[in-house]
Amino acid sequence: MATFIVLLGPPGVGKGTQAKFLAQETGLMHVSSGDLFRENIKNQTDLGKLAKSFIDKGELVPDDVTVAMIKNRLASPDCKAGAILDGFPRTPVQADALHKMLADFKGDVDLVPFITASPDVLIERVSSRWTCRAMGHVYHEKFNPPKVAGKCDVDGSELYQREDDNPETVARRIKIYFEQTAPLIDYYRSQKILVEIDGTQPIDKVTDALLSVMKKVVN
Repeated sequence: MATFIVLLGPPGVGKGTQAKFLAQETGLMHVSSGDLFRENIKNQTDLGKLAKSFIDKGELVPDDVTVAMIKNRLASPDCKAGAILDGFPRTPVQADALHKMLADFKGDVDLVPFITASPDVLIERVSSRWTCRAMGHVYHEKFNPPKVAGKCDVDGSELYQREDDNPETVARRIKIYFEQTAPLIDYYRSQKILVEIDGTQPIDKVTDALLSVMKKVVN
C-alpha cells in the first residue's frame, strides 16, 4: 500500500529542504505544489500564468487548479509507493479532495508532521532567501550561502530574490497561511495523525525529529 505524508508548516519554516532530505531517506517522492507551479510559470503555460498572478500577490492558487495538478503528478509511476506532499493541502476543503484523490491510488494520508516557528523568525528566514534563475536552486544568506556571492554553486547562473520573498509579501503570505491553515491543523489533529515539530532547531535536528515520527508509517 502506498504511503502518503502531508508536511505542514508556514512559509520559510524549511518544509522544502526537509522534504528533500526525507525523500532521500525514505524513497518516497517529494511532491511540491510550489515546484509544480514554478515549472508551469517557467514554461509560460496558461496554468503557469494564472498561478503567477496569485503567487506574486502572496495569495493562494485556486483549489481546482491545484487539485488537478497534484493528481496528475501522483499518477506518475515514480509515485507508486507514495509521496511526501509539500504545500498541499492548505485547507480542509483541499484535504477532503486529497482524501478522495488518494482513494484512487489505494492510499490515504498516514501522517502529518507540522513544523512550527514564530512569524518573526519566518520573515527573517524568507527575506534572506535567494534562487538561481536557471534551475531554481535555493540559497540562504545565513543557513545555506552560495560559495560565490550572487552565483549558483550548481550551474553558475545569477541568483535573485523572488517577488514573493520580499518582507512585505512574506508577512502577507504568513498571515494568509495561519488564517487559512488553522482549520486544517485542527482537521488533522482530530484524526490523531498530526505531530508538531520544533522548526527553530538546527536543520539536522529537525530532520532527525521528522524521521523519528515517520518510522511508524513508512515501510
